[in-house]
Order: sequence, then structure tokens, then C-alpha cells
Amino acid sequence: MSLDDVLGSTRVMVILRDLGPAATVERAEQAWAAGVRLVEVTIGTADAVDSLRAAVEAGRARGLPVAAGTVLTPDAARAAAAVGAVCTVAPGFDPEVLAASRAAGLPHLPGVATPSEVHRAVLAGCAWLKAFPAASLGPAWFTAIRGPYPGVRFVATGGITPATATAFLEAGARVVGLGSAGGDPAALASLL
Repeated sequence: MSLDDVLGSTRVMVILRDLGPAATVERAEQAWAAGVRLVEVTIGTADAVDSLRAAVEAGRARGLPVAAGTVLTPDAARAAAAVGAVCTVAPGFDPEVLAASRAAGLPHLPGVATPSEVHRAVLAGCAWLKAFPAASLGPAWFTAIRGPYPGVRFVATGGITPATATAFLEAGARVVGLGSAGGDPAALASLL
């Protein structure tokens, strides 16, 4: 599976962070019921892998993918693969995490915030990148960065709300990631 397969038809991704397994599944089910096709469960700490596993199992029962987010180490990439995540996502670009994800059979979505980071990630073979923190970068960043990198597809995450998401999509982000702002099913449905 490639990131084109995972993200290609997605406009909104809900990011679930710091929730236990039951609460993670409950929030994932709310997002899925609103029409969101992809949720990301962050695993910045080892104990969060249980929440990822629970979401993957719930998603699998519905035929829906679950991404592993805040993948900061090669070990976290391997843990994500072991529980069945469809891809790994990171806040920054780390070639070792990229390599570990690929070795585990998972596509990786690294985070970038500067043209230099975009360039290094593109040279490493990444066609999809996570722009983080998108709210600080602003929609104009996406318009500007598409000039030198027209073929790169961006996921905008970090501080985006349902009210601001459309501006990022119109500026060139292919997907927006909503964290705590993704808890409103009506607002989610309006973006899909």
C-alpha cells in the first residue's frame, strides 16, 4: 500500500492523541460515522501502542485504515507495523524513521516546515509530506511551496480547525488533519 492509496481520496483525517484504548475507539467511531475515512492514532509514548492496536482492530472490522502518528523512532515504526497500521506519520523528517517504516512495509509521511526540509524529503523519495505546524505556517505557505515543488502532495496538520480547514485545502493542501477540533461530527461532515 502506498500513501496514494491511503491518502489519495481523503480530504480530512482525524488525529487521536493521549486517549486510552476505549476512548480512542469511541472517538474513531464518531469520526467514521461522520464520514471520515482515515484516523491517525499517535504513539509518541510506548503505552499509546495499545490505543493504536484497538483502533486498528475497530477499523479493520469496518474496512477502514488507521495511521500511526508521532512516530519518532525506528522502534515506534516497527511497533506500528506490528499492530497493523497502514502508514506512519511524524512531526519531522528523520531518515532513520523513514527507512525503518519502509523496511517494515509501511509508507511514511514525514513532517516538514521549511523548503530545505521539503527538498531533503523529496530527495529521499517522499511524494507526500506533512506540513507541521500548519496553523503557524498559514495557508499562504502551501501556495508558495507549490511553486518549486508542484508534484508534492501535502497534509496540513497542527492547529487546524473546521473553520480554517477550507483555507488550507484551497491553498493546495490535499488533506487536513484535525486533532482536538475533530471531535465535532457536524463540523467534520461539512468538510467532506
